[in-house]
Amino acid sequence: MKFNKSLFAYLLLVVLFTTNAFSQVTDKVVAGMSVERLSSYENYIKSAIEAGEIPGAVSMIMRDGELVHHKAFGLSNINTKTLMTTDGRFYIQSMTKPIITVAFMMLYEEGHFLLTDPVSKYIPAFKDLKVAKSVAVGKDGETEPMKKEVTIANLLSHTAGLSHGLGGTVLDRDYAMTMYYQQHKTIEDRMNAMLTLPLMGQPGEQWYYSAAPDVVSVLIEKFSGMSTADFLQKRIFDVLEMKHTGYNIPKAEQASMVYVHNKNKAGELEYSTNQPKMESNTIWSGVNGLYATAADYMTFCQMLLNKGELNGKRLLSRKTVELMTMNHVGDLYNGAGEGFGLGFAVVENVAETKLLGSEGIFYWSGANNTHFFIDPKENLIAVFMTQLAPYDGEYHKKLRQHVIQAVVD
Repeated sequence: MKFNKSLFAYLLLVVLFTTNAFSQVTDKVVAGMSVERLSSYENYIKSAIEAGEIPGAVSMIMRDGELVHHKAFGLSNINTKTLMTTDGRFYIQSMTKPIITVAFMMLYEEGHFLLTDPVSKYIPAFKDLKVAKSVAVGKDGETEPMKKEVTIANLLSHTAGLSHGLGGTVLDRDYAMTMYYQQHKTIEDRMNAMLTLPLMGQPGEQWYYSAAPDVVSVLIEKFSGMSTADFLQKRIFDVLEMKHTGYNIPKAEQASMVYVHNKNKAGELEYSTNQPKMESNTIWSGVNGLYATAADYMTFCQMLLNKGELNGKRLLSRKTVELMTMNHVGDLYNGAGEGFGLGFAVVENVAETKLLGSEGIFYWSGANNTHFFIDPKENLIAVFMTQLAPYDGEYHKKLRQHVIQAVVD
């Protein structure tokens, strides 16, 4: 049979076209991320739901400003069997803290304070705080004077010596009872009650996760002349068009609420009897309290990744975001390979973290297992939200593991 050059060329084109088309179908790449490789993350979420570990979740990934992934999984309420939707409203707990910190640093840029200022300059009660000699004794134990005053930088970096009430000591429990199990009308009321207790340790000498952002909220109100809720709404949420974020959920939107779940004594997933209030909240906390959708929080994160600007609207300067995402606590933070900035944990040594990532990643999470990270070197943001109490850091590790392995460019 004679060799036909025209036929050979035609067959070659068919093979090349078919191979290319098959490749596009099986390994689609969006913003340098493999959709096929991301399926491992989706499978992980689905398996956690099937195993009864979580009720459902919403996950979202953006890279280079392009939406790579945004999906809902499972249920928002296991009692009513309500399906999760991507516009589900989550109680984000401590993911409130980065938002409060951004608001406060906006006021810093306006010149209202210096980070080195003693807090007593603005809240006199901080002048005479005492330090517990033993956290095992509690609020009525022996105390000693502060060696130096608490600064505003101490508040933002959790080195003030205050507590969140989560640590398990007697004094931690006193903090929890004082802040969360007594009736307070305003955030200032709650802060003042907290300040009747001794500090857990000397200011600046330890990193101790704390309710210091509540003090920051009080300072926002003092410096801005408006409530923290109004400041966040007018200066951040409205500007960034975060239409589904706030301390209360309007009645018309309450059907989108994602409910908190926990495990019973048998280890089975159940609807929690302790649900946050959707309306009539009046404590504008810096510690917790905000509701948000994954998409709204992604918008907030994109502004940070863009060094303080989004869609032509600037909230912070590039230099301020750089300052916030530096390590301000030396080796006091207890995360391997990590430090702590102003509002975020910051990755300094990827090898020591034993997780995928880049130097400069900053992140935080919430008690009901809402998680996010921002990787500036990869121009990458990931958000994962469920509503399972208590907190489990494994979900953050899995988020980093599955998302970053899908980067293929």
